[in-house]
Amino acid sequence: MSTQFPKDFMWGGAVAANQLEGAYQEDGKGWSIQDVTPRGGWGPVTDVPTEDNMKLIGIDFYHHYKEDIKLFAEMGFKVFRTSIAWSRIFPKGDELEPNEKGLQFYDDLFDELHKYGIEPLVTLSHYETPLHLSREYDGWVNRKLVDFYERYATTVFNRYKDKVKYWLTFNEINSILEAPFMSGGISTPKDQLSEQDLYQAIHHELVASARAVKIGHQINPDFKIGCMVLSMPTYPLTPNPDDVIAAMEFDHRNMAFADIHARGQYPGYMKRFFKENGISIHFEPGDAEDLKHTVDFISFSYYMSTCETADEAKKVKGKGNILGGVSNPHLEASEWGWQIDPQGLRYVLNTFYDRFQKPLFIVENGLGAVDELITNEKGEKTVEDDYRINYLNDHLVQVGEAIEDGVEVLGYTSWGCIDLVSASTAQLKKRYGYIYVDRHDDGSGTLERYPKKSFHWYKEVIATNGESLKR
Repeated sequence: MSTQFPKDFMWGGAVAANQLEGAYQEDGKGWSIQDVTPRGGWGPVTDVPTEDNMKLIGIDFYHHYKEDIKLFAEMGFKVFRTSIAWSRIFPKGDELEPNEKGLQFYDDLFDELHKYGIEPLVTLSHYETPLHLSREYDGWVNRKLVDFYERYATTVFNRYKDKVKYWLTFNEINSILEAPFMSGGISTPKDQLSEQDLYQAIHHELVASARAVKIGHQINPDFKIGCMVLSMPTYPLTPNPDDVIAAMEFDHRNMAFADIHARGQYPGYMKRFFKENGISIHFEPGDAEDLKHTVDFISFSYYMSTCETADEAKKVKGKGNILGGVSNPHLEASEWGWQIDPQGLRYVLNTFYDRFQKPLFIVENGLGAVDELITNEKGEKTVEDDYRINYLNDHLVQVGEAIEDGVEVLGYTSWGCIDLVSASTAQLKKRYGYIYVDRHDDGSGTLERYPKKSFHWYKEVIATNGESLKR
């Protein structure tokens, strides 16, 4: 049976400013937390930016965006997800006035996308907290960040109200549970961070997110503003009811973020968790009302599923599992230990839609792999990345299955549509793109762009609206 993707399905790709723009202190940009994490989100933090940090140059998208967008247009992109680097707009994060040169860059970027009929999908905060906010205020632990974020969001909403329709408030907001510095700009080391402070920081983010929804809709009622969560469906390791409950409780930790964004209040299971762990969330007057400004759609990343068990002897954490969990013995893993589960994407789409009855947007999905640049029979430099094609094909087939199930899916932006620096490891050799960028982990390379085999494959998928997928 051939799946019919909706006629207005938004095909495209996704990136983050800090992973490809470079120009880390150009045109008035301030330092972000990414500029001091040369080994990625779990690595050591440096005092100042160091030359071994690949993100300082990235793939120099800041100066190459026109040629890159032209390549995206050649593939037929309907949408391009990127982020605004907060520290380009407010270099320290707590200024009263924005940096005009930073604002102008994104004006130019969005104009270039519109030139080709590509819709921008913009993340306000994608692991790019200004470094000053981290060091001076301890990031989102401090209530003051709600006001700083509100000022930033209001500034860009007003500036781009006629150029951007689709917005995301925070990238993978639930990743703060495992990566408080990368996700929340929290400078207190994770092993010294109390659960009380962590969940208070999460509350501040949730209030800020809801305020952004409220303000955005006031500035332009046509805005579509979504949350963005890291989705990782959790299966019980065995049919033992103890494992089923363990999986449910593990899943609750992640689902709480989407629940609050979509339903406007803390769910009962979180209140129980707080009570049993001695956590007391401080609500400022107005917080409960702010949270009722719920999102228009749910967006999420999907890379892997995980398992959970109540049996301590079997709790062997899967390599690469961002939010923890146990390896699934029935699944293979990528080179970086991420378990590959295309059916998990259909499962999570159904789970989210059954739960929230709101449109869904898959804004990250992809395969990080080591690619080999070769010269083909036509004399063109390219990558024969059939492994990536197979991965993406199998996941998109499952998106089609979810659409047949009745799930409303707005679109699909595969992660790292052009090679960029990995968030988790800060490597460039962990490549995701349809376009190979000649830059390497030792800093060498010409920055030349070369379409891979997957470039032409995805172009056909878009042109046929999914009809060319192999089922």
